[in-house]
Amino acid sequence: MNKITLYRKIDLQLKPSVPGAKMWAVGLEKAMLTFFELEPNTVFPEHLHEAEQITLVLEGELTFTYGAETVTLKAGDVIAIPSNAVHSAFTGNTPCKAVDAWSPVRKEFLK
Repeated sequence: MNKITLYRKIDLQLKPSVPGAKMWAVGLEKAMLTFFELEPNTVFPEHLHEAEQITLVLEGELTFTYGAETVTLKAGDVIAIPSNAVHSAFTGNTPCKAVDAWSPVRKEFLK
């Protein structure tokens, strides 16, 4: 893929993800970016994936659980999750906005 593509805000339509979450995704051959708007009390159940994940919280708070750890990220905080690491995430009583960088691409997000 040698073509540079511009995505205007109007092109990035939110679509449903897990209950309480909407997202858009932009992907290249080896990397992708997703944006999530999360309602209060949204849960991403425990899961793992081949893709490495780096999450940046833009607004609100997002709590991650992995192993025996539970950490709450606030605006400006980042978490880096390696490939196949079991984790879950949830919001509290406030909405949250976050972006994720992924490699390799999670093609299911691009459908």
